[in-house]
Amino acid sequence: MFVHLHAHSPFSFLDGVSEIEQMVAEAALHGMPALALTDHNTIAGLPEFHRWAAIYGIKPISGAEVTLTDGTHLTVLSRSKKGYENLCRLLTHAHEGERGRIHPKVDEAFLFAHSEGLIVLSGCRNGRIAKAVLQRQYTFARETAEMYRRVFGRDFYIEVQADAFPETRRLNQDLAALGERLQIPLVATGNVHYVKAVQFPVHDVLRCIGLNCDIHSPHPGRPLNDGQWLFPHEEAKRRFAGLPPSTLSNTLEIAERCETALSLTESLFPAYTLPNGVQSAEGFLRELVFQGARERYPKVDARLRERLEHELSIIQQLGYTDYFLVVWDIVHYARKHQIRCAGRGSAADSAVAYCLYITDVDAAGRGLLFERFMSLERAEKPDIDIDFDSRRRDEVMDYVYRKYGRHHVARVATYQTFRGRSAIRGVGGALGLPEDLLDKLAKRVPWMAHADQLTALFDRVPELQSLNQYRDELTWLWKLSAQIAGFPRHFGMHVGGIIISRRPLLETTSLQPSAQGDWITPFDKHGVEEVGLVKLDLLSLRTMSAISDTIVLRERQGHALDYDRIPLDDARTFERLGSGETIGVFQLESPAQRALQTRLKPDGLEDIVASVALIRPGPIQGNMVDPFLARRRGREQISYLHPKLEPILGKTYGVVLFQEQVIEIATAIANFTPGEADRLRRVMSKARSHSEMEQIGQHFLEKAKAQGIEADVAQTIFSYIQSYASYGFCEAHAAAFATTAYKTAYLVEYYPAEFFASILNQYPMGYYPVHVVCAEARRRGIRLLPVDVNYSEWGCTTPDEYTIRLGFCLLKGMRKTVAEEIHTTRDLGGPFTSMQSLLRRIRSMDRLMAERCIRAGAVDLLIETRRRALWQLPDWIADRHTEYRLFENLEQVPEARDIGQTSGLPDDELPLAAKLADEYNLLGVGLSGHWVSLFRERLDTARYMTTSQVEEIPDDTEIWTAGVVIRPHRPPTPSGKTVVFFTLEDEFGFVDATMFQDVYQQSGAILFTPYGRLIGVMGKIQRRDEGRPQLIVSRVWPLVGERSDAF
Repeated sequence: MFVHLHAHSPFSFLDGVSEIEQMVAEAALHGMPALALTDHNTIAGLPEFHRWAAIYGIKPISGAEVTLTDGTHLTVLSRSKKGYENLCRLLTHAHEGERGRIHPKVDEAFLFAHSEGLIVLSGCRNGRIAKAVLQRQYTFARETAEMYRRVFGRDFYIEVQADAFPETRRLNQDLAALGERLQIPLVATGNVHYVKAVQFPVHDVLRCIGLNCDIHSPHPGRPLNDGQWLFPHEEAKRRFAGLPPSTLSNTLEIAERCETALSLTESLFPAYTLPNGVQSAEGFLRELVFQGARERYPKVDARLRERLEHELSIIQQLGYTDYFLVVWDIVHYARKHQIRCAGRGSAADSAVAYCLYITDVDAAGRGLLFERFMSLERAEKPDIDIDFDSRRRDEVMDYVYRKYGRHHVARVATYQTFRGRSAIRGVGGALGLPEDLLDKLAKRVPWMAHADQLTALFDRVPELQSLNQYRDELTWLWKLSAQIAGFPRHFGMHVGGIIISRRPLLETTSLQPSAQGDWITPFDKHGVEEVGLVKLDLLSLRTMSAISDTIVLRERQGHALDYDRIPLDDARTFERLGSGETIGVFQLESPAQRALQTRLKPDGLEDIVASVALIRPGPIQGNMVDPFLARRRGREQISYLHPKLEPILGKTYGVVLFQEQVIEIATAIANFTPGEADRLRRVMSKARSHSEMEQIGQHFLEKAKAQGIEADVAQTIFSYIQSYASYGFCEAHAAAFATTAYKTAYLVEYYPAEFFASILNQYPMGYYPVHVVCAEARRRGIRLLPVDVNYSEWGCTTPDEYTIRLGFCLLKGMRKTVAEEIHTTRDLGGPFTSMQSLLRRIRSMDRLMAERCIRAGAVDLLIETRRRALWQLPDWIADRHTEYRLFENLEQVPEARDIGQTSGLPDDELPLAAKLADEYNLLGVGLSGHWVSLFRERLDTARYMTTSQVEEIPDDTEIWTAGVVIRPHRPPTPSGKTVVFFTLEDEFGFVDATMFQDVYQQSGAILFTPYGRLIGVMGKIQRRDEGRPQLIVSRVWPLVGERSDAF
């Protein structure tokens, strides 16, 4: 029997073609009892590999193909758990330092020092021994082999491959002779890179991407033939017929000697160190929970006590007591140090989490089911996400490292995968397609497009019509892109994911540095969970920073603001939400959310929970928004596709809103087991390829049929589930977000100047750019003062509750140290009286920074005009260094003396268009005016309406208007047709616009080109359910450019 001991998955990054499940399934199909996974310098694929191996009933062998410092390769397999630990240490050592992060290499001395439990194969043609033999350096090959035999003994094998490459036959004969002479056994490997030989072109293209060459260029790193597939025993016998029979049988012997080194059933939850005098973790957790309950509830009644005891019992039975104490400890540290935070995710289903101040969602009061977060039946690992003030999140991270030790803490990996645009650029480059064509193609493909859905885009995306002539030539690009959809391209670091292990991490995973210097595990969030680790998400949320800033700005005005005691039933806040005037409100400021609020007219927190969940790709694609609104208002009867759905969907008027409901539906309709439901959850939580959802959908339909569900009913029900492959919210997550959304709406209503200033201080954050936030502040009657060297600080400030002074943080290129020097210098020495005074006193301000201050208007009170100041700036800069000046003043310059003292210096100001260009470019907002104001006279003549006039126009009136396009986007729709949503801004306000597919196909493509920033629009006014006016677009055109036909 033959066993593959050298195989690569996509985690070899651009050198493996087949999914891990396909590899394991193929090995099982061939009757192989085991399979080794040996990706290049990583064990990233091992958790998934072990999971599929358990399912298909074969032994997984953990390994890696490591690169030594001389660039040669070795195949390393872990024979035991100790060997696996040493493999983790080897790979961690290989990745040390900046050079190791990019090009990991193992030092041979380190390998020899950590040889216990490892089986080493001499490697492929890039192995040191094979290379020496190919170059006829037989003495060096023999000495190397002897050295490895001395270190590894019977755990060292000479690896041979029958790949039909040039000189392979001679190489194998010489290696066999070497093995016989030194009594070192041979072992056959296939150096597998794909399951089927027909996948060779995909492998070749991936290698070309990795080597930065194209298929028309020869390169020694490209594969020469299609022989590196996962062949069966019969093929192995044919290939290695000229070598001793033990060459094949040794593969089985090695497989039998190797243990399954990585456990998927072990719990590695962190251990919490109890305070002195505390006897048990369970008792300490109970004490903290009931202490928090007494603080957060007016009375701990029997019902609440029963709920808490129930949750504590499940937590204890599942062994999560220490985990909850660790999370409490982190949150307690943040609160103690005034670092604002709030938990979210499914943890918001827990009353225990609420009493520990981990979340702000009263799960008991809202009737949320704890079992959706944690249950004995599913035994899922807890998932707790905590948002921290973005400026101070790293303080919390540092505390975790200090408290639990750097050998027990690491960040979690993510993988950048091939999606539509990246596949076009990568595969297209490998095929040698023109760069300008690929650039146009990639930019015009919607950012959300999957790599396996590109073929149909020419028919749906009008921006691609001009490239239709190349459609046939792009056939291979589409086919190859579909083959690599979702494949990992390179490592990344999860934005907030962190693991804490009770055992040293190197016993479970290797580590490697991120680009930022943090050590990360190569496992992603699913991988760490599978090996028994638990991920905590310590996330950086700018909204938390904006909230903290708002409190500070209020305190600077002499007013206290207790954010934690904001009432959750404030009528004015709900009235503002119902008006749709929610720019700046967390999660509720997009055009879709603003339109929803005017139709929903929320009057309680539950409505905001529904809002957060409704405007997501899942419910939108599932056509759930309109039915929810109609049923809530009593305009449509609540109905259910099947009686089993009523207890699941009753709370949401028969509409699927939450991920928990999807899982319950799968269990009720298709009798999914906890394992199948967990797989469905995983598929819903990632979108690597479209085909994954199709596979699980077929399984759902088959099981539903077995339960007696009619085929068309089952298909419709699954369409609801399928929508969630594009992301939907769990109810607890929506509830956590809803609380923050409501409280930020409260701040927008009562403290608009402070909150909008705080939003600007955190930019980029939220949905809109700076100029939109400023425009909304102006609409609310707030005066905007420009950046000014005599008044501004680093951040935006509020001199009073009706005024915002813009801060240096908005000025492009301004360093915080310079801004602080300006602030300190004027506080100590008085205001700056001239531009020369500023430059002489602030030595750290260079010419470019000074020019930006002039162009942005930050020195307007110190100069005559911006144009004149820009002309004088070189002389002012030189004035700092009088010892280097050729002339004391302008009169001594010959050219200037001839034409007069001020001759050559312009007296007029820059044109408004130039000033606006500078201000938008440097500050993100025009303080001297608005782009549309440049056209207003001509627009009025042509009877274009302003956005303020639109508010008064009755429905179905056709109008012309114009403005700056904000955030055009094409979300998924129930029909699958393209609908474009965008906001149009002029100097008076905003109007939201909707463009349907027919208009998009005719003229709307311009929105996604440089000509589409400033446009004219023709359309009809429409209001739904007495909501805000929407503009239903019938035509668009650019106001400027060669294609303009505006007037």
